[in-house]
Amino acid sequence: MESSKGNSDSSEEQTENDDIKNPNDLFELLERLSTSRLDDQRCALPLLLQTSDPQQKMKKENDFLKEMLNNPGPYPLVALPPGGGYWIDGIHHNYPTDSQGNPILPHYDFIPKIERDESAQLYRKFFYGKEHFNFIALDDTWGPLVMSLKVDVVSSQEQLRVLIRTKEGLLQDIFHVNHASTSALNPVQISKIMCEDIITEKFTPVLFPRASEMLLAYDEHVLVKTFKFGVIYQKFGQTTEEELFGNRTHSPAMEEFLDLLGNRIKLKDFKGFRGGLDAHYGQTGDDSVYTTYKDCEIMFHVSTLLPYTEGDSQQLQRKRHIGNDIVAIVFQDSNTPFLPSMIASHFLHSYIVVQAVEPLTPNVAYKVSVTARDGVPVFGPNLPNPTVFRKNEEFREFLLTKLINAEIACYKAEKFSKLEKRTRISLLQSLYDELRIKTQEFSGVVGDTGKTEINGNSNRFLDSVRKAITSRVRSHSVETNLANSVMTKRSSSSTSNSSLSSIVAGEVSQNVPKVPKKHF
Repeated sequence: MESSKGNSDSSEEQTENDDIKNPNDLFELLERLSTSRLDDQRCALPLLLQTSDPQQKMKKENDFLKEMLNNPGPYPLVALPPGGGYWIDGIHHNYPTDSQGNPILPHYDFIPKIERDESAQLYRKFFYGKEHFNFIALDDTWGPLVMSLKVDVVSSQEQLRVLIRTKEGLLQDIFHVNHASTSALNPVQISKIMCEDIITEKFTPVLFPRASEMLLAYDEHVLVKTFKFGVIYQKFGQTTEEELFGNRTHSPAMEEFLDLLGNRIKLKDFKGFRGGLDAHYGQTGDDSVYTTYKDCEIMFHVSTLLPYTEGDSQQLQRKRHIGNDIVAIVFQDSNTPFLPSMIASHFLHSYIVVQAVEPLTPNVAYKVSVTARDGVPVFGPNLPNPTVFRKNEEFREFLLTKLINAEIACYKAEKFSKLEKRTRISLLQSLYDELRIKTQEFSGVVGDTGKTEINGNSNRFLDSVRKAITSRVRSHSVETNLANSVMTKRSSSSTSNSSLSSIVAGEVSQNVPKVPKKHF
């Protein structure tokens, strides 16, 4: 993360921001974000993310906010930067009141759905623990391909379910099985039907125990169950990053809001997800706010609970954590505008701005606005109109769901998706290599048992996945994730077993009808 007023050597910046060549870039960056080293004050992305003149840009935006504050209120919760770059949702906050002045807010029904990548769980849902076959191939155009196929019986109709893992993502298709046909349909033909650009003429069966665990680990490495979010306190009229991070303490209204978010915990010897905070030596403060929601752990980086450093106008200790988060809450206990570009960070991509209305009273409510950088897709749950919530468990559930979905959406933005794709390609190559080698060793086949070199380094698949997962979730290993998985009992019927054997033997029509394919 680059500080707003810090001076740095230009050659050092060039080195730090050169195009990243390590295919595990995304997870290595996230590992840096979680580190507790105090000297790692800046986490920089490639040069294309740098602003040509950040000081001039910040001055222009600061003047824009000051000019807005010179006019009488009320002010919007979020003021979009004059140069663009962000979108906003939730701008209507006016609501009627009753004869006693109490707010009249409609009941808001929403579905608290976490918007995870559902394709990542297809293998667990339909294949893992059930009879199926796996194949690998190396295509001149697509590179490594890993196929899984099995027979399902739906309403007495047998279907062939197929997954193909590619460098571009997961291909999924379902074929209706036609026993009357005598034409052969083998894995090569299946792959060409699903993607006409695949040109390989050979798929090799995967034949060794625990292959399913490796496929499961690859597919589900994208599923994150730990999150860290910033919580920034903004007083009335604060227009700069230094002012935001310079707040020594927060108001009783924010304390009331933090109690709604989660539990105040002591960091010393804390055993849950720490989000990069120090649980041993107290270097990141004594307390923090932590909660669990659905199957996720959430640690909040609260600006006023992180250590305040005398003489440091930029409060780098605080900024190092919050500026390296992807999503942050901005809490306002009075009406004042927040500019999303106010904080200089390569990583913060979305803010949820919460403004208290009549705090510390029975009528307490919260106005909410959401803003994110261009390129971050819209995420749920949808905001009500007016975007005002009562203080209750439903609002907490809405807010936590919105925060998690915001981070998931941010990783689809171009700046992160490119890094994620490199990681996916690296892990797929490692998966292919390991499946090939293990099959040769288990089958006793004498052949090339060497490993494919990636960037000059030898990679074993499970080690690669373990690194990918532990850098995002330092307290969870691949073995832990797999140990907590529920193994589905092998329950294939004799009919399904016979059909599956026939398909592998090529006894399925080449002109089989099929449902439309899906490319995730």
